[in-house]
Amino acid sequence: MGVAASVGLGAALVPDRTHLSVATAALVLVVPVVAGVVIGGFRAGMVSVVAGFVVFDVAFVPPYDTLSVGSTEDWVALLVYAVVMVLVARVVTGLEAARAEADERTLEAQRLFGLSELLVDEGTVDELLRSIVTAVGTAFEVPGVTLLVLDDERLEVAAAAGRGLSSDELRRLDPRSGVPVSLGTAPGSSDSIQTVALTASGRPVGILALRGMPARPSDRELLRTFANHAALALERAQLRDQALRTELLEEVDRLRHALLGAVSHDLRTPLATMKVASSTLLAPPNPLSESDAHELYGLIDVETDRLTRLVTSLLDMTRIDAGALVARLAPTPVRTMVDETVAALRPQMADHVLEVDVADALPDVEADQLLIGQVLANLLDNASRHAPPGTVITVVAEQRGDRVAVAVTDRGPGVPPEEREAIFDRFVRFDTGGRTGLGLAIARTFVGAHGGRIWVEDTPVGGARFVFTLTPATVPAMARSGPGA
Repeated sequence: MGVAASVGLGAALVPDRTHLSVATAALVLVVPVVAGVVIGGFRAGMVSVVAGFVVFDVAFVPPYDTLSVGSTEDWVALLVYAVVMVLVARVVTGLEAARAEADERTLEAQRLFGLSELLVDEGTVDELLRSIVTAVGTAFEVPGVTLLVLDDERLEVAAAAGRGLSSDELRRLDPRSGVPVSLGTAPGSSDSIQTVALTASGRPVGILALRGMPARPSDRELLRTFANHAALALERAQLRDQALRTELLEEVDRLRHALLGAVSHDLRTPLATMKVASSTLLAPPNPLSESDAHELYGLIDVETDRLTRLVTSLLDMTRIDAGALVARLAPTPVRTMVDETVAALRPQMADHVLEVDVADALPDVEADQLLIGQVLANLLDNASRHAPPGTVITVVAEQRGDRVAVAVTDRGPGVPPEEREAIFDRFVRFDTGGRTGLGLAIARTFVGAHGGRIWVEDTPVGGARFVFTLTPATVPAMARSGPGA
């Protein structure tokens, strides 16, 4: 094309060559040289230089239409043209090579960025392993990629894409096989197994086993870079999983200690009371009157009920943790639930005055009577433990908006505003000596299973009022699915 352009431009300028200077013709003939270099490279550019030299000599250097040169000045012009054109070809070739290299580097950077984006996702280790092998197989067009990690001094397949490794190939890669394994990115046949080590922080993370290797050196270099990024991402994911496991173990340990503290705290009082009562009854030197003995038997009976509730709470918490809690909802009269629960607890709450106020004409509620009875029992037990003896504990059931609210109010020390959320957590204990145990946590879980909510509010005369809501049975099904008012 450079030759044709030189001849064409020369022919176009021939009619006016008597009016053109030699320098002008030389400048015009630079164009074919540049075009030849850009399109065909340096060799094509040199052919264009030769063609331009011939056209310049024949058409524009006297005597015209021959290769003869009439003067020394014309010889100098021809030589200068040739030297300048060679330099122009060399410069343009260098610029084109630099541009092509820059484009390739840009493409490599984009590919690496696209590959690395797959590694920054906060997924699990298994998801990351699958992303690595899929990305390598797709980006580098290799027929099979297998990622192996070291597990108990043995390489195990963690993820694979495309054609996997045969059992014989896996045996050869095993460190205990005694067969040396080449680690690197040297080109090989399309079916040969090439391995790339994944190392992070100076320690091995895994091995990428590929069937074949990218043909271009730039792709192999990109593969090495991506392998380094993948190793760092894999190490980070493993550390994150390890941190989560450590955090979980710490939480389990914390809950275990809290459970032991809470259970021992709740067990100590009834066991001590039962022990004193039974020892007194069994002591032969001090015969008791019939009324005193009856009182001690009653005390043992009350404390046994308290221990039974504690064991029931532990079993309930086990059901909650196992996901086995199912609320069997049915239309239930509020007065029936309240009266039955209060009647069952009156003997052990003899030190307090129990008052019940259930509003007239309350609608039935959608409830599991056993679970809601347990909620109310936990709230009453909580009130009796924190309210001074002889004070009044009230149970009120009333309509609040489109919900039925049940409230238990005591005259105890109350709950500071900053602790009103935390008291419903398991085994929580406050520096102020506040409430602790399982009862409130179970109450919140059971109420939540009914689509309601539970909270603490102030009372005009001091103490604490625990309120939970239930859905009337007359409310449409869509409204019953809400969280409660």
